[in-house]
Amino acid sequence: MKTFLQHPWRWGALALPLALAALTPVASQVPAKLPMVEKATHAAYTEKLDMDVSFEMLPIPGGAYLMGSPDSEKGHEADEGPQHPVEIKPFWMGKLEVTWDEYDLFWSKRPGGPPPRPDTSKKPDKLADALTSPTPPYADETFGHGRQDNPVLGITHHAAMEYCRWLSHKTGKVYRLPTEAEWEWACRAGTTTAFSFGDDAGKLPEYAWFADDSEDLAHKVGKKKASPWGLYDMHGNVAEWCIDHYGKDFYGKFPRDKVTLNPFNHPSENRYPYVARGGSWTDPPEKCRSAARRASDKDWLKRDPQRPQSIWWMTDADYVGFRVVRAVEEDPRLKGIRSYVTWWSD
Repeated sequence: MKTFLQHPWRWGALALPLALAALTPVASQVPAKLPMVEKATHAAYTEKLDMDVSFEMLPIPGGAYLMGSPDSEKGHEADEGPQHPVEIKPFWMGKLEVTWDEYDLFWSKRPGGPPPRPDTSKKPDKLADALTSPTPPYADETFGHGRQDNPVLGITHHAAMEYCRWLSHKTGKVYRLPTEAEWEWACRAGTTTAFSFGDDAGKLPEYAWFADDSEDLAHKVGKKKASPWGLYDMHGNVAEWCIDHYGKDFYGKFPRDKVTLNPFNHPSENRYPYVARGGSWTDPPEKCRSAARRASDKDWLKRDPQRPQSIWWMTDADYVGFRVVRAVEEDPRLKGIRSYVTWWSD
């Protein structure tokens, strides 16, 4: 009996389907075992913003995993399912949440208000200086949580997106918010459990500032244990903005028998809702799980007396901050994404 290889005519019949499969990022079959973590080939580095302020970016490997949580997981919510296989390409992620030390270079140490449109012929630093910076907040922007080495909090999705745009111009590298899929992949760090350290919520105080141990305050970054991939405060401290628009039933749009490459819900001109991940200093353990999702809401601005209400600051969400990522090879779909404000102001 002849084998498959002894029938060369069959290769011709397969040539077109194989070529099409190679060009289709979402067509790969689900591997027998997930997660699958590739070996990282990129290295950590430190980004220096001025003489006193810098931040570290850690390499996050590529791979594939089941995004979301099973129905059996304690604290599981309907918007965390169905679980679906996702492939993530390698990227860098901030070792720590963005701090006021970094954000102040974008905001308080620059003139407020909208400056002229940037001249793209200028060097990166000059481009950064020309971008719009936040206007003064209604009240103390730190809400008494502390400033030096403390995470930025109470800023809008637009503010986080504009910081990333400023940072990209300043450094000449492309920084942005993570997609939900990237964020969960980085948080899980190759695990399938409720938290990156396992399923035992009793260990959460070792890794996170949350409702039981925060004393109603956000804390200086990097003071608890790191995740298996060296990231701090992925559970708790401040919830972290993702680039995605929030969709309660978004996960149901993806196949469960095929791997989807880095899915994300494209930002739009609508101000609400966007996704924040990781839980915060105000939250119980179940809200700090790797799969837990949070949708922004207009109530996060309800005490803002300004009309129109601020596009930069949130009076009722002093538990939301962010961290940045940088792709090794950027997905073309994510290039040049704008915030809901720049949709109509550009």
